[in-house]
Parts: sequence; structure tokens; C-alpha cells
Amino acid sequence: MTNKAVAFEEVVRQRFSPRAFLPTPLTDDEILSVLQDAQHAPSNCNIQPWHVHVVSGEKKDALRDAMIRNDENGNQTPDFTFDYADFYGDYFNRSQEQARIYYEALGVKREDKESRHEVYLRNYRFFEAPHVAFLFMPSFGDNVRVASDIGMYGQNFLLSLEARGFAGIPQTLLGFHADMVREMLQVSEQFKLLFGISFGYADPAAKTHNIRMDRLPLEKSVVIHK
Repeated sequence: MTNKAVAFEEVVRQRFSPRAFLPTPLTDDEILSVLQDAQHAPSNCNIQPWHVHVVSGEKKDALRDAMIRNDENGNQTPDFTFDYADFYGDYFNRSQEQARIYYEALGVKREDKESRHEVYLRNYRFFEAPHVAFLFMPSFGDNVRVASDIGMYGQNFLLSLEARGFAGIPQTLLGFHADMVREMLQVSEQFKLLFGISFGYADPAAKTHNIRMDRLPLEKSVVIHK
């Protein structure tokens, strides 16, 4: 195995989604380096549909507070649907297992609704990350192809963070307040908010730092034809 292959294997397998960050910010140059890496993502017909807003400091704090208020007032406005009820079989089971492991690591019991709500709100606090990237996209057709392009961009972004000693977590929930985020960031209505990525330095002392989700064996998801 070449050094390049070893390096990639380490990066892609060591990457994880931390749910706690240190307050230490990245420098502007470090953020730009990650964005340059992400910019090399493939896309259908090279349309490069990503429209990304990186938010830090007071603007990030204002978004945090606004999303929490919006959520508590029941004013979610997602551009794309998301409902656990749509999951079924093993897909649903894996989602529930992930939640069980997470809440148990925090010592929060299922019947403790108040504590569970506080854990939920940590999403809107960006898990205390110093930066968050909002990934917008134009709407073409049924949006599936464009969304897959944004996913490849997001993966480049996340792997670049890992390779450079940083960390990030993609968050579907950050797309649940699309109208408000567009207004606060002055984003055109033509762009739809798919998800966000909170990023910075992972907090190694956090209770959730050592959580790693299992991956299926290849034979469960891959068929090789010869």
C-alpha cells in the first residue's frame, strides 16, 4: 500500500462526528484551505452548485439564538422534508441505536424529557463549535442530483478538516429554519438550505468524544459482479 493510500485510509476512517467542540477558532487561512479542498468536489456536468456561507463570532451567536427562538415557537421552515416516520426496517433501527448510544454517553435517560430537550438544543448551539458552514443549493428538477453534489462537497469539507487536525459534524437540523437563515445571511430565495456543518477543534474531554458508530460489513451493502 502506498503512502498516499495509507494517508487516505487513516483520514477517512478516523473522521467522526464530534458533538462537542473547543472554543478555539480556526484562522482565516485554515478555513480558506478547507474551502479550497472542498471546492474540488465532483458534480453532475460540472455545475458546481454549492453556495456556502461560513459563519463565526457574533453572527453565529445571533443565528444560534434566533434558531432556538424559532424552534420553541414552532416556526420551522425546512426546504426539504425530514421525518423519522419515513425510515423503516434496519434504517430506522440504526437511527435509534445511534440515538441510544449518544444519550447513554451523556447519562440522559429516556424518561428525562427536560434533559433530552437540552441535548436537542445543543444542535442549535452548534455543539459550541466556533464556526458553522451553511450549504445552500439551487433547485433543479427533483433536486436529487443537485443534493448529491452538495453531499460530495460536504464530504470533501469534512475529510479536509480531519486531514488538517480539525473536526466537523454535518447537521440536518440546521436546515430546518431555512427562511430565517436566508434572511439573516441575506441569501437569495433561489438557494435552498440543505444542511450545515459545525466545525473547529473537537473537545477530547467531552463525554461523547469516543463515540464511534459501527459500519455495515461490505456484503450488506455491496454486490460485486464479474
